[in-house]
Amino acid sequence: MDEEYDVIVLGTGLTECILSGIMSVNGKKVLHMDRNPYYGGESSSITPLEELYKRFQLPEGPPESMGRGRDWNVDLIPKFLMANGQLVKMLLYTEVTRYLDFKVVEGSFVYKGGKIYKVPSTETEALASNLMGMFEKRRFRKFLVFVANFDENDPKTFEGVDPQTTSMRDVYRKFDLGQDVIDFTGHALALYRTDDYLEQPCLETINRIKLYSESLARYGKSPYLYPLYGLGELPQGFARLSAIYGGTYMLNKPVDDIIMENGKVVGVKSEGEVARCKQLICDPSYIPDRVRKAGQVIRIICILSHPIKNTNDANSCQIIIPQNQVNRKSDIYVCMISYAHNVAAQGKYVAIASTTVETEDPEKEVGPALELLEPIDQKFVAISDLYEPIDDGSESQVFCSCSYDATTHFETTCNDIKDIYKRMAGSAFDFENMKRKQNDVFGEADQ
Repeated sequence: MDEEYDVIVLGTGLTECILSGIMSVNGKKVLHMDRNPYYGGESSSITPLEELYKRFQLPEGPPESMGRGRDWNVDLIPKFLMANGQLVKMLLYTEVTRYLDFKVVEGSFVYKGGKIYKVPSTETEALASNLMGMFEKRRFRKFLVFVANFDENDPKTFEGVDPQTTSMRDVYRKFDLGQDVIDFTGHALALYRTDDYLEQPCLETINRIKLYSESLARYGKSPYLYPLYGLGELPQGFARLSAIYGGTYMLNKPVDDIIMENGKVVGVKSEGEVARCKQLICDPSYIPDRVRKAGQVIRIICILSHPIKNTNDANSCQIIIPQNQVNRKSDIYVCMISYAHNVAAQGKYVAIASTTVETEDPEKEVGPALELLEPIDQKFVAISDLYEPIDDGSESQVFCSCSYDATTHFETTCNDIKDIYKRMAGSAFDFENMKRKQNDVFGEADQ
């Protein structure tokens, strides 16, 4: 271990593994360490099921009705991949797709007045949806056509909207859309967690709705993909990639000290040895004195023996509960997957409800989501602190990732990865130079 590296990475969460993969592919000499004996850090998938019970201090262990423990891979942090989103591009760029199999998530739903409805995102679905009345449908359809044709480089498509100055609230007003439609557009299509976006320039929101529609157009049922055997497969895929390009991996390796000289990182000490480096990437748990708490997320993992009601018996889905519907500031999310994804025993479903904590009673905050899941066989409640770095790392060359937020997709995580890459390399991470032009996540054959 007493060697000189370009980059040392601490922790094998998804952010860290992707960055270590990209750095290795770019020819950097990388050492990757984790104090845990398993991959994934905060974002690992727990198997067998007995391990999950232990982790949540439930001494009695799973009942026999749960089937074989090793049939389970339960994600601690639930997220889906947008089919046309940034993580999929990263998987393609680095060719990690060859280690993974994906399935399309069967449906995306939105909560309104205590019931759930399928999210309409194409013109046909919008016209058939019972989320809105006849005249509202026509206006919403006009809005979707406007978004689909919108091109920020072609003023002819603007229809009097200025992408840099017109607020999203004004765009909704222009199409005369009512509050319910605004709720599901902003939260279930553009995937915002709060309503702050309404006062901001509309370009970002229009691009988010486009991403949703393009992702949906890719495979039809929903815009989301999910890897077989759980999200824990993602960091491992990138770890393999790093190893192929000469990266060194050490699990179960305690980190005793991060060595600084004149305010700049020069190495990491572990078990009496020092590995030297020019730059360091890590998750917040390795540098508690260089991060600040930015809130909390509650995630409740629920094991069910039935699909969620009113979802057409989908074996996977996402439900978004917009904050306005339940008098909150931030949305509540439900991600549901099942035995069809090799993450649960036959006939079993795993639903994870999550939200940003706003009160002293976080479990009660997730109540509206849990009501949709009844009856629940077993609940595992996790409340996690969210951390963010206090500086950008330019002086110390210590680059820390942010904790995983409550959103149910990876776009915010990818923004963090691109941001860290830019601060480390001095230039933006460019997807356009993808090494592999194969466009499909599913590999060569169509599914």
